[in-house]
Amino acid sequence: MRKAWPTCLPLILAAILVPAMLRSQWRTPWSYQGADGPDHWASLDPEYAACNGKEQSPIDIQSAQKADLPALRFEYHSGPLQYLINNGYTIRVNYHDAPGSGNFLTVDGKRYQLTQFHFHHPSEEYIHGKPSDMVAHLMHQAADGTVAGVAVLIRTGSANPTVERIWAHMPTAKSGEEQIPGVSVDPAGLLPRYLAYLTYRGSITAPPCTEGVTWFVLKTPVELSADEIRAFAALYPHDVRPIQPLNGRIVEESR
Repeated sequence: MRKAWPTCLPLILAAILVPAMLRSQWRTPWSYQGADGPDHWASLDPEYAACNGKEQSPIDIQSAQKADLPALRFEYHSGPLQYLINNGYTIRVNYHDAPGSGNFLTVDGKRYQLTQFHFHHPSEEYIHGKPSDMVAHLMHQAADGTVAGVAVLIRTGSANPTVERIWAHMPTAKSGEEQIPGVSVDPAGLLPRYLAYLTYRGSITAPPCTEGVTWFVLKTPVELSADEIRAFAALYPHDVRPIQPLNGRIVEESR
């Protein structure tokens, strides 16, 4: 048993000490505008100091270097919609799966577990100076604590059955986690058919703005209906952090 303990310890810690940036609420309130808006995040709380860092997100992707990048492999499956939350900033679906279960993203042999996904209106990411109508951020964490974010750009078009299912139970006011009996959601329904991507080193896009996040911005958007977009925008018309300086970072693009 003692020999197994060092091997099991990282997984146990990953399950217990999931970073606040992925699941918990914030100690100090912040906003997308005004005196506690993005220009002031770093001064609101010492824990938010990284918001003045040099590798912040989101960015405007104006150019990218073509590269032989590894494929993204998603191991997503349908499961109960157990942890739906309106956290005062967005609508979010949380996952509390134990290590070894749940939904996964594998990149170049490294496996990241899906911890939550949420939405922004319009998109936080810009491509050639323009945002999309919305974006979904699917956040993942590996056993060693490293974080990978997948940004799925959203444009107006056909209704999305996965989003429709979530929106039917969307809390219209700030709430705790809500369990929705009898409703299942497959996060794969948020992914486009083609998984070509842009990637760069960045941060969480809200306080505490923790850096060291590998972002994968999928090049192919998915569609939501105009009604689905309006329903979210009625709650959050502009839950978007301003574009951050690139500061010499390189964006790579899969071939």
